[in-house]
Amino acid sequence: MTNQSLLGKSALVTGGARRVGRGIALALAEAGADVALTFRSSRAEAVQTASEIENLGRRALAVECDVRSEASVRAAVAAALSSFGRLDLIVNNAAVFASAPLDSLTLEQWDAVFETNARGPFLVAREALPYLRAAKGRIVNIGSLGGIHAWANHAHYCASKAALHMLTQAMAKAFAPEVSVNCVAPGWIVLEAEEIERGAGQAAHFAAKTPMRRNGSVDDVAQAVLFFAAGPHFITGQVLAVDGGLGL
Repeated sequence: MTNQSLLGKSALVTGGARRVGRGIALALAEAGADVALTFRSSRAEAVQTASEIENLGRRALAVECDVRSEASVRAAVAAALSSFGRLDLIVNNAAVFASAPLDSLTLEQWDAVFETNARGPFLVAREALPYLRAAKGRIVNIGSLGGIHAWANHAHYCASKAALHMLTQAMAKAFAPEVSVNCVAPGWIVLEAEEIERGAGQAAHFAAKTPMRRNGSVDDVAQAVLFFAAGPHFITGQVLAVDGGLGL
């Protein structure tokens, strides 16, 4: 991707304040896009990320949004449109990751994961659709290897991401031909300092199981998003695993 591949375009990245979302937002800005990013509680990180985008010479907007809320999503999309005048790309990145034994999983735990990981992307895409159609735009959902392969202690998370993968394909058919819709499904992604909290031993375990002999990086995910954001519009309905072969 060239640094000008998204010049003149505008994007909305949910959960774009930190971690993978931040990397995606910065990569889109480096490719030329103006970027609005949403946050729920990470206000300071969102402001910092927006500042970094502006330092790249792009317009940026940090907007508080709870993707579980129809009204909140509507306001965030309206804010992005007001700031940039158009909307070319949605990246549905906001998500929660949770673990619990399936035999003791509560209804509250199940619903808490699904309302962010599945309802959220639906609401954002639905609200942005008229503007994406006008721009012949794109949607990139952030799924998970867990939506392809079952993880016993993450059943609610895996099910929610599998739902998002299927939603991607349904959107691709429903929103065509104006809007392309694809999904990036990361495997184990290194999150720098957070690796200490997640467990260095666990990270090493997954790296050893991965044919490419390393875990993924935030940039690996961001570059996959860029492919769908700036590559052929004809590609739609695809779920791309970014896992170094871990799922093989």
